[in-house]
Amino acid sequence: MIASIAAIAGGGALGAVLRHSVNQGALHYFGPAYPLGTIAVNIFGSFVMGVLIAYFAHVWQPSPEVKAFLVTGLLGAFTTFSAFSLDFVTLWERGDEMAAFVYVLASVFFAIGALFLGMAIIRWVFL
Repeated sequence: MIASIAAIAGGGALGAVLRHSVNQGALHYFGPAYPLGTIAVNIFGSFVMGVLIAYFAHVWQPSPEVKAFLVTGLLGAFTTFSAFSLDFVTLWERGDEMAAFVYVLASVFFAIGALFLGMAIIRWVFL
């Protein structure tokens, strides 16, 4: 139990720092007009989740601690729907309802699609 908690905490710390870095990079390169950092981490993180889940199911069965570190810790902190929700409200309150709805649809559609793609790639390569 303690090992799993430590794994989640370590992965969570790393995932949070990575998410912050992506958000800062997106803000620096693209400005604050649109939450590109959050949408990028949610799509990429969903793709990586698909890769890992399929890999764990078909190729490698890691320890519960490794799974906890990668899935719950790292990816749980890297991707974030709390920031997603805040970004939607920010766009909405700016009066940009169309951008807010496009943001929701793009985030959900592409994140789920990326997860399917990640799983498909692992199945294609290893099965």
